[in-house]
Amino acid sequence: MTAQATGQDVVETLQKVVADRPGVLLAAVLALVAVTWSLSWRWARSVVTIAHEGGHALVAVVAGRGLTGIRLHADTSGLTVSTGARRGPGLVFTFLGGYPAPSLLGLGGAVLVAADRAALMLWIAVALLVATLIHVRNVFGVFSVLATGALVGAVAWFGEPRLQDGFAAALCWFLVFGGLRAVQELQRGRRRGHHGTSDADMLARITPLAGGMWAGLFWLLASVAVIIAAWVLLFQGLGAT
Repeated sequence: MTAQATGQDVVETLQKVVADRPGVLLAAVLALVAVTWSLSWRWARSVVTIAHEGGHALVAVVAGRGLTGIRLHADTSGLTVSTGARRGPGLVFTFLGGYPAPSLLGLGGAVLVAADRAALMLWIAVALLVATLIHVRNVFGVFSVLATGALVGAVAWFGEPRLQDGFAAALCWFLVFGGLRAVQELQRGRRRGHHGTSDADMLARITPLAGGMWAGLFWLLASVAVIIAAWVLLFQGLGAT
């Protein structure tokens, strides 16, 4: 196959994406703006923090640790406290569960959206938010989770199928883009010498691997999630009748 033929195939594929997936493309653009524009990111990042701390909490419970509570702060930081052994696989997986959580949630949602199950994806998101709310231990955290849940629930309950599809796709894009930006912020902070209490630093203290290696793993997982989610949302079943 010549380079010209390959280029023509790429152009035709992109044209099919634009023709068949205009709503998904618009959702991607809106989510990308929300993540890259500093003003919108300052507000919307709390959604990523909810997913991040929820990931810690879920893994802690699965690992058999005691979950004390979750705190979400106005500066978009968060804290999940669990009890149990101070070393060992359970604690490692608990610290590991935070940064990949938004990306994995976005990827799982993308699979459902691509399968025309946007409403189911939204109700699963509501259920996860309710489960998170039960363990939140501060006022701002309760407000943040309630506000997010109210928005998602309103679209799931009252929204027309077309609105549900677009909103669910935008939420998936936002989670995978937001998960990647959160990791980039972690790595930027480490390059500036801000070491101490980040998940990567805590993992470095209880494992033989350096914090930079854990941060690199977070970056790899987030990047792969973006690529796979984009393929699922834009190209899966493209042109099928």
